[in-house]
Amino acid sequence: MDRPLEGRTVIVTRAASQAADLTTLLEGYGANVIVCPTIEIREPDNYDRLDEALDHLYGYDWLIFTSTNGVEFFLKRLTDRGLHVSDLDEIKVCAIGQRTADKLHDAHVHVDLVPSHSTAEGVFAALSEFAGGDEHLRGLNILLPRAAVGREVLPEALQKAGARVDVVTTYQTVVPENLDRGKLAAMLTGSGDCIAFTSPSTIKNLARLFDTHDIGKTLPGIVVACIGSVTAEAAAEYGLRVDIQPEQFTTKDLAQAIAKFYSDLCSSA
Repeated sequence: MDRPLEGRTVIVTRAASQAADLTTLLEGYGANVIVCPTIEIREPDNYDRLDEALDHLYGYDWLIFTSTNGVEFFLKRLTDRGLHVSDLDEIKVCAIGQRTADKLHDAHVHVDLVPSHSTAEGVFAALSEFAGGDEHLRGLNILLPRAAVGREVLPEALQKAGARVDVVTTYQTVVPENLDRGKLAAMLTGSGDCIAFTSPSTIKNLARLFDTHDIGKTLPGIVVACIGSVTAEAAAEYGLRVDIQPEQFTTKDLAQAIAKFYSDLCSSA
């Protein structure tokens, strides 16, 4: 079946500015897609820590980008401060996920390492292997530009191995200002067959909107799709049962997994 999502409505919670890829892929499988962003990507409240890091780039051995957002906001601030991409030439660069690596390549930033597993644990293992063992991480200075709120697993593991890690806020995810909660509630409970989450923030903000820690009660009967294990863990934490989770953490794989879920459902019916 070429269009296994024909007649199905999938709700995409990704930021409006980044929802196009997933929307197009799902529509290609026949889905009716409702973009209902629960997050908005914004500049941080201040750039103090990032500016300090940019002023001392020469002191870092590694620069680790965890997302395309991190790349975009970091490079914008870099150029706003009168610096150049070439100022990163002496620093080794790790990109988590192929899309992050592609974003860096497009900006003419070299990428030394793209871990095969995009989890914090997988990134630590890849960095350790690249360095020649955990003992070679000791004494390294690492810059980790990311969202205002993020998992601490990777920085803590690196620090435990003896590296010095500067985690600097490069952007923040917030609840969209113009979100109509009543309309959102009606849409989620009445229209959607499936809801797709692409980050823990999309789940946490949804919980915040409904002032609950158990979204499962708010979304009875809706199929839940999560882009990866970290997002799935957040879903479970907020009372959701995850029905769909691709092995690879990309929007393409997420769309394929949703299509396969409904294709299999039709086959078994």
